[in-house]
Amino acid sequence: MFSGIIEKLGQVRAAVLADGNLTLDLDTGFADLELGESVAVNGTCLTVVTFDPAGRAEFFASPETLARTNFGALRAGTMVNLERAVSMSTRLSGHLVQGHVDGLARLDCVVPEAGAYRIELTLPQSLGRYCVEKGSIALDGISLTLNAVQDLADGGCQVHLTIIPHTWAHTNLQIRQPGDLLNVESDVIAKYVERLCKPSL
Repeated sequence: MFSGIIEKLGQVRAAVLADGNLTLDLDTGFADLELGESVAVNGTCLTVVTFDPAGRAEFFASPETLARTNFGALRAGTMVNLERAVSMSTRLSGHLVQGHVDGLARLDCVVPEAGAYRIELTLPQSLGRYCVEKGSIALDGISLTLNAVQDLADGGCQVHLTIIPHTWAHTNLQIRQPGDLLNVESDVIAKYVERLCKPSL
């Protein structure tokens, strides 16, 4: 479990695709990783399979992960958002984030606004139905608040968010460009509510 508060920007050393799987070699900046622990990489919960004291770690991504995330675009030198799993004593500064990416959103625009940044993204209907004004969403693992949600004619939706200067400076949003795809994890509570409200057969 994660909170969506990014701890470090890591850098991809190598991303090797073979037999439909991805081996991801990262400089994490974490000197005390443990084998088998979970790390959210761009909001995707991955398991540490090798590491060294210098903070270099290797992760494995399955075909399911590749199908739902933006990992196919990772290259050597790419910056990624990193968060280690929360502990029971951690303050939940963001929201409950599982690290289970639901799909992708397209970044439409980034507009500087009073020292912060306003961003707009388009989500497919499968993700947009979980978005509500002032609700939570995780984008590339970052816990964010939705300022506005606008339904589109094709069934999808456009969302507007404000990125404060601290978040901009400490995440990979600063290098994102219009047209980029961001990993989306919808609010898990909304998904449970939808499931519970379905009539039983």
